[in-house]
Amino acid sequence: MTVLAPERPRTAPDSALGRACRVRFSPGRAAAWLYIGVILLVTLFPFWWILRTALSDNVAMPTDPGSLLPVHFTWGAFERALGIAGRAQAEAQGGSGAAINTPLFLRNSLIYAAVQTTLVVFCSAMAAYAFARLRWAGRNLVFNILLGALMVPAILTLLPNFIFIRDIHQLNGFGGLILPGAFFSAFNIFFLRQFMLGLSTEVEEAATVDGAGRLRIFFTITLPMTAAPIATLSLLTFINTWNDYLWPLLVTSSDHAKPLTLALGVFKQSSPQAAPDWAGLMAATVIAALPMLALFMVFGRRIVNSIGFTGIK
Repeated sequence: MTVLAPERPRTAPDSALGRACRVRFSPGRAAAWLYIGVILLVTLFPFWWILRTALSDNVAMPTDPGSLLPVHFTWGAFERALGIAGRAQAEAQGGSGAAINTPLFLRNSLIYAAVQTTLVVFCSAMAAYAFARLRWAGRNLVFNILLGALMVPAILTLLPNFIFIRDIHQLNGFGGLILPGAFFSAFNIFFLRQFMLGLSTEVEEAATVDGAGRLRIFFTITLPMTAAPIATLSLLTFINTWNDYLWPLLVTSSDHAKPLTLALGVFKQSSPQAAPDWAGLMAATVIAALPMLALFMVFGRRIVNSIGFTGIK
């Protein structure tokens, strides 16, 4: 005969969620959450103010400038920014009547950022491979000089680059926008070299024994293994190029190559005798910022992880 022992009462599992719920309140924890909340508020408030202004009526805004909500909610500013509204309608909504061809300038920004990103990342990857894998005289000296370029402010190179672009007759075109920064980036080379130094050389040595050349090894082995940091650099370079303002201001005044950042500045100054069309300007700013915000939201974690993996602190 089998004697069954009485069943012991079951206790709730000591799960991570249960432990989190039993965390006691402490002044330090409350202060930390308060600090994070304030930082988030200060960071996100300008974005909300831009959106609030873009959704407001430009005529009605001065009547309630401190309102946190759109003043007389309307999509008119976005219609003006996209070139949908006619001149009479734009002036009735408080716009200046000046036209901003947002689709054209978005196309220009896309061409400028995409071509420059492709060229500079590809050239930086090849240079990083030469510093990380090839053995040649003066390699360390050249790399130290390259690191010195990181300490040179970009503004010091504007005048020499402008003279170069003027002398080769590339002003007011995509060539003038792209060429100065298309083939060299000290940060990109350093970033990729740090990653490549951590890669195993066994696969490359096996490919060399099998008769593969350096170019074949670079394209078929090293580049695929470096896909994550290359994607990170591409995103960072694309965003920086998309937001560039000073260099396009110097080298182009033609609409067929003018990026959106420069067009927004021109749009702001289009009505010197009247108040600027702040609602239309903020609407165009939102349109310009949406692609970059989407990239950060989708790939933000990859950027942080790749930078940490390369050892950059």
